Amino acid sequence: MTKRGIVAEDLYELKSVKNPVLSPDGSRFIFIETEIDKEKHEYNSHLFVADVEGKHVSQWTFGDVKDGSASWSPDGKSILFTSNRSGKSQLHMLNTDGGEAKQLTYCKHGARNPIWSPDGTKILFETSLSPEENVTDKEEQKEKDKLLEPMVVERVRYKSDAVGFLDDKNQHLAILTLATGEIEQLTEGDRDYTAGFWSPDGEKISLSVDLSDEPDYNLTNDVYIMSVKTKELTKLTKSNGSFGNPTWSPDGGYIALIGHEKEYEGATLSKLWLYNVQLAELTCLTAEWDVQIGDVAIGDFHSGNTNPGAIWTSDSKGFYFLMSDLGNTGVYYGSVEGEMYPALLENQHVYGLAVDPNTHKAIVGISTPTHPGDLFSVDLTNGDIKQITFVNDEFLTGIELAKAEAITFKAPDGWDIHGWIMKPFGFVEGKKYPTIIEVHGGPHAMYANTYFHEFQTLTAQGYVVVFTNPRGSHGYGQTFVDAVRGDYGGKDYIDVMTATEYAVKTFDFVDETKLGITGGSYGGFMTNWAVSHTNIFKAAVTQRSISNWLSFYGVSDIGYFFTDWEMKGDLINNTEKLWKHSPIAYVDKIETPLLILHGEKDYRCPIEQAEQLFVALKMQKKPTKFVRFPESNHELSRSGNPKLRIDRINHIKGWFVEYLG
Repeated sequence: MTKRGIVAEDLYELKSVKNPVLSPDGSRFIFIETEIDKEKHEYNSHLFVADVEGKHVSQWTFGDVKDGSASWSPDGKSILFTSNRSGKSQLHMLNTDGGEAKQLTYCKHGARNPIWSPDGTKILFETSLSPEENVTDKEEQKEKDKLLEPMVVERVRYKSDAVGFLDDKNQHLAILTLATGEIEQLTEGDRDYTAGFWSPDGEKISLSVDLSDEPDYNLTNDVYIMSVKTKELTKLTKSNGSFGNPTWSPDGGYIALIGHEKEYEGATLSKLWLYNVQLAELTCLTAEWDVQIGDVAIGDFHSGNTNPGAIWTSDSKGFYFLMSDLGNTGVYYGSVEGEMYPALLENQHVYGLAVDPNTHKAIVGISTPTHPGDLFSVDLTNGDIKQITFVNDEFLTGIELAKAEAITFKAPDGWDIHGWIMKPFGFVEGKKYPTIIEVHGGPHAMYANTYFHEFQTLTAQGYVVVFTNPRGSHGYGQTFVDAVRGDYGGKDYIDVMTATEYAVKTFDFVDETKLGITGGSYGGFMTNWAVSHTNIFKAAVTQRSISNWLSFYGVSDIGYFFTDWEMKGDLINNTEKLWKHSPIAYVDKIETPLLILHGEKDYRCPIEQAEQLFVALKMQKKPTKFVRFPESNHELSRSGNPKLRIDRINHIKGWFVEYLG
């Protein structure tokens, strides 16, 4: 059978499977499968149920809907999930013996993140409420038509890339009693609460929230225990960092947390913490372990994965969790004494995890550069693994995906830099190929051994793709991830250029006369910086980029603190420094043909960053083009409109074809 390389439009054919949840008896699991409606250019997500042996996999929900957040009742007889089938996300329930799904909530602004009580009689969930609203207000209540009114802004944090301009609503917690349908509101006020878990006796819940006097400036997040009966709060953390994912041990003696104390601001490694409930003591279990807890792999295919936090074993002596290291994410076991052991750590991206607390058998989602992602059954005690889902096998039968070969090289100051190189489709020994350098966003993220649709479409077009983790990236320790702060365009730029030089000198198939560079967000900043400081690249594509730190400070939803954290300067006291690190300050030096891609509703790196760059280049009559994506925020490449995601990749490919051949 003759195979072909993948194209951008193949995104319509690929399915993703994620968020596995095991049944109480460990014999079955639920997962979410997402596909794209090619006619409507919309995502549909449905519930599937499979046995852990992989012999029976069946679809349980259908239609043009987005179903998610599925979980089993403690007795295994019902499945709770969220669905937008009524128009907005509400809680629904299915009987495992069959029948139609029953809608449980009719909250005015929807319901999210449902969590069963230990006895299965109540459900904790999140909803949004304005100060004058009550959790029992129904979605059917139509608001009166309102005349246009000016928006009055008094807080520095007034917009968000995720939701746009913020209104007066906050995220609150409520409890639904299944027998009566009664809903009790647990929290109120001008704060956003995130649900944790129920205590084993069902009398308390864990939650996270910032209750400081000035949350817009404090930028911390604390974990609390709340008494369900009295609403009394007990604080576990010290308002000196960012903490979340509080999970209770089965015996109620401990709560495991993930977080950090902001020692390096946003570049601080997340750690595992243990709270002793009886002693009211919080201890960091991984203080001496130089790794990032959780999955921080970056890609353009998997989106909306649930962070499982620490998953306790039934004996309350330990737990399993995800960690990121050296371009991989894996599963580790940790004990309450602080011992850590690898349970599943290979050259791959583990993006989902569910563990049977009694048998230590797990369902994991795994992706590699040549495997978009499937669910596997794993015995975490011995590593035995078996693939259960095969959602893309039939389609990929006729596709040849490029492998990613790991590379490591030395920066001029002796630091080890790690990355990968991918050969083009139809590779022929002795032939030279145009080569594209990819730079990830963040910068505190990590390229990994995972599927990347953009990379595969470029290799299919005949390009070599080089992607690395320069300093500032996660996966290589605290010193490495912190090294970029205050030095954007410094040694991080040297790392990117050293990667380019290494590829040219090491691989005879790299055509040094046809080099391109691209990246998004911080990667867009680095693309702008590179072409304003060297002419080695013959084509470049900057995506959702930063070009001017001075304006970014005031227009980005995070600019007022991110600039201070990352650039170690602000608009008021460090104007000269911000301008010095702004690529647009060197726009007169840009000779490389530059394609500028940006979302119209990107509030993280607002489109004015692209507008400034484009106009400055056009006024110099430099080769450039500006593509604006309507109704698109910073997540365009990962979870944006499917058609626009495809258009984006085709614009990237087309630009490189025009200027690199």
